[in-house]
Amino acid sequence: MSRLRGIPSIISPELIHTLARMGHGDEIVFADSNFPSFSTCKSGPELIDASGHPIPELLKAILPLFPLDCHVFNPAIVMGLVNSDKKKGIQVEIWNKYVDILESFETDRSITLLEIERFEFYERAKRAFAVVATSETALYGNIILKKGVIS
Repeated sequence: MSRLRGIPSIISPELIHTLARMGHGDEIVFADSNFPSFSTCKSGPELIDASGHPIPELLKAILPLFPLDCHVFNPAIVMGLVNSDKKKGIQVEIWNKYVDILESFETDRSITLLEIERFEFYERAKRAFAVVATSETALYGNIILKKGVIS
């Protein structure tokens, strides 16, 4: 929907406005289709609707514009598996995609996703600057990114 040169059309005007207003250390959640985006945003974060778009495509679109925080070891956070899913041996393939995408833009360092417990993730999301509600269907597809500085 964006009508600016160099801005991918997958980035809505609301999303570009949000990314521009975020400061160093602010966090943004890219939420999968199972995440309680609307109720999470009742606690403060802005809700950005990115229905119809998967998270990997959104990451590829925003990362040329959005620096990750280089002052923290893990600028990307995911929701860790609950015990029952660990026992089932569930593998979260989308996390590998996220690392590949993040490292393609952060070429000076390797990226390790920080896994945090489910309810800790929910609480952290409530303190985020914004939640981007996507149509991502992968289980455990949620990811939080911490913004860095433009050098």
